Amino acid sequence: MDTEREPVRVVVVDDEQLVRMALRLVIDGEPDLSVVGEAADGDAALTAVDELRPDVVLMDVRMPGRDGLSATRELLARPAPPRVLILTTFDSDDLVLEALRTGALGFVLKDTPPPQLLDAVRTVADGNPVLSPAATARVIAAATGPQSSHARDSSREAARRRLAALTDRELETARAVADGLGNPEIAKRLRISVATVKAHTGSLFAKLAVDNRVQIALLVRDADV
Repeated sequence: MDTEREPVRVVVVDDEQLVRMALRLVIDGEPDLSVVGEAADGDAALTAVDELRPDVVLMDVRMPGRDGLSATRELLARPAPPRVLILTTFDSDDLVLEALRTGALGFVLKDTPPPQLLDAVRTVADGNPVLSPAATARVIAAATGPQSSHARDSSREAARRRLAALTDRELETARAVADGLGNPEIAKRLRISVATVKAHTGSLFAKLAVDNRVQIALLVRDADV
């Protein structure tokens, strides 16, 4: 990241003080990142964002009071919202899915090694999603479980209408995304260049009005195509 830029301003939201302390220690150790505030629940997170105007909110999901999903939904409905990066232990898959549907740029596990966590914050600050193929596959697997079958049935036609706007190649790319493949793997499967994959993915974001790859994958799974 360009060291001449102002440090990325981060607000850490988690109901466990030790987690917040650990995240602050890791993030503040980098010259290009700075924790400007903390919050222990969703309501406090909204207040902190209003007061501090961070670039990135590192948001826990399960918290007493207003949870991370509710806070994320409200934040992202506001004008010029911060980027939201979800924290999860994967015991809250349903809430993570809903947060990603709402427009959070990605998620990281709480036990993510510090270098990867820092890269995730930087990536999200630049407006890019943080969704590894393995993590994407795991979240999508949760979306296709029995608990979400009714929701999938009710949204199938709407998802198919949205996908109808895609070209055949864009639909193939969307299906590969739904399989949890990264750009190099998609390029190999479709026998196209990585640059072409990126172009198709950009078209998917625009045509489907989504913000991240998980949202694309969920649409494909909802449509059952």
